[in-house]
Amino acid sequence: MKNTPIIKIPPEPLFILNKLQESGFEAYIVGGAVRDTLVDADSKAYNLTASDYDFATSAKPEEIQKIFPENFYENEFGTISVTKTHLQEQMGILVKDDETKGTESEKTEPNFEASPATNDKTINLNEATKIHSSLMDSEKVKIAEKQGSVKKTTDPKEEVFEITTFRSDGEYKNHRKPEDVVWGETLESDLGRRDFTINSMAIKFSTKFLATLDFSKTNELMKVDSNNFEIIDLYGGINDLKYQIIKTVGDPNKRFNEDALRLLRAVRFSVQLNMQIDEKTYAAILKNANLIEHISWERIRDEFLKMIKSDYPKEAIEILDKTGLLKIIIPELLEGKMVMQGGHHFADVWTHSLDALNECPSKDPIIRLATLLHDIAKPRTLKIIDGKPTFYNHEIIGSRMAKNIAKRLRLSSEEIERIFILVRYHMFHYQPENSDASIRRFMKKVGLENINDILDVREADRLGSGARKTSWRLEEMKQRMIEQLHQPFSVRDLKIDGNDLMKELNLNPGKIIGEILNDLFEKVLDNPELNTKEQLLEIAKNFTSAS
Repeated sequence: MKNTPIIKIPPEPLFILNKLQESGFEAYIVGGAVRDTLVDADSKAYNLTASDYDFATSAKPEEIQKIFPENFYENEFGTISVTKTHLQEQMGILVKDDETKGTESEKTEPNFEASPATNDKTINLNEATKIHSSLMDSEKVKIAEKQGSVKKTTDPKEEVFEITTFRSDGEYKNHRKPEDVVWGETLESDLGRRDFTINSMAIKFSTKFLATLDFSKTNELMKVDSNNFEIIDLYGGINDLKYQIIKTVGDPNKRFNEDALRLLRAVRFSVQLNMQIDEKTYAAILKNANLIEHISWERIRDEFLKMIKSDYPKEAIEILDKTGLLKIIIPELLEGKMVMQGGHHFADVWTHSLDALNECPSKDPIIRLATLLHDIAKPRTLKIIDGKPTFYNHEIIGSRMAKNIAKRLRLSSEEIERIFILVRYHMFHYQPENSDASIRRFMKKVGLENINDILDVREADRLGSGARKTSWRLEEMKQRMIEQLHQPFSVRDLKIDGNDLMKELNLNPGKIIGEILNDLFEKVLDNPELNTKEQLLEIAKNFTSAS
């Protein structure tokens, strides 16, 4: 292809292709990696570094497993998964764990000062004496986990390469997956079953070129010129990328009836890639919107979160609304239409919620979802008093509604709790006369790890209603919160613990230990100067004598 003289690609995908081809099989990179390579049609070089890699091959699953012994095969679609670590071991470039152990100087106690706030981040944690692991940067967390300073967290999913046998799907059942999978004989049959033209392209690399590469020598990006690869486009995907069109492969009604999740994928690709949905494809979405009811909430959730994480989250919600998909996913949002708010608000609840989402400074989809739902209960709490609309306690009722929506979307318990907190406390108020203790109580109530998040929601709320990004009150409150970061925020921050109580007060293990510690913490929260071992023990003696 003339417009792609060079492709830059890591060695692992080329190694996979080489191993399959040298074993006598056809092998191609397919799907999203090809699409993402070609998005910028005027570029002279394309990086395949940021894409997930999917491979299509004529090799059957058992044959793929022989070529890549360390693999995972946990589905009925002929997909073999190989991790980057196992590939690098097979390539001979992986550095062994025992060679990466730090020197003695690297094993000293890490410095957990928080990084300075950047990009106008609201709360600068630089001077905090206690930093939650959720607030450390990732490198400091890793050091802390190795040394046992913080509890080890779940590692992010390792990069995985998926290799799938050519296939042609049988009849689909329940608009979700094919009744049976038949191994295909050709790449053409495999590409013909895919969803959209932009996802139905493949890249073939020259067998002779791959055979010349020494994969044990480098882990750097490799450059491949146009003499050594070919882009295969059977359904006009290149042209649709050029004109920024989302179009199904073949009949859109058939494609959506096969797998109704494609209805959401069309919307997602539209906002992720800033492309228009083809007229016939759009009409088919309108016609088949109700099919989404056959799809699991986990699959719906994944697509929805990707939409609101994109650069065009407002447009995503508007398309979902116009196509009839939103009334199935989050019908509560539609109640905000034509519910006028009065005061400083210039728009109805629906428009304000979408505008706030659009202004949210965080890319975190959970914070964006909380922003979208922050006024979800206004329609249900609307009362007209003296001719003016009021929404008393909408944040309380709204937090419960948001929690139920989050559960419907099968979010994790932690994510559900975050959304509940962000919606519940987004209406926080500040006055200069507020005591330091009230500031600390607010921070404890919201959670130190959620402070920046709730301020992101507040910023989005303000901008979404036409107000300025911040106010002098909000800026003063931020400064006062920074000043309080030195203070205790949990029972663990007390200068004594249960062992001290049992030893000094002659107490036996039991419920009373927890009651004393909680009582001490409440007192310290109001008066941090009490947080010394001597004073806390004295207060604890009074507690035990009184009880």
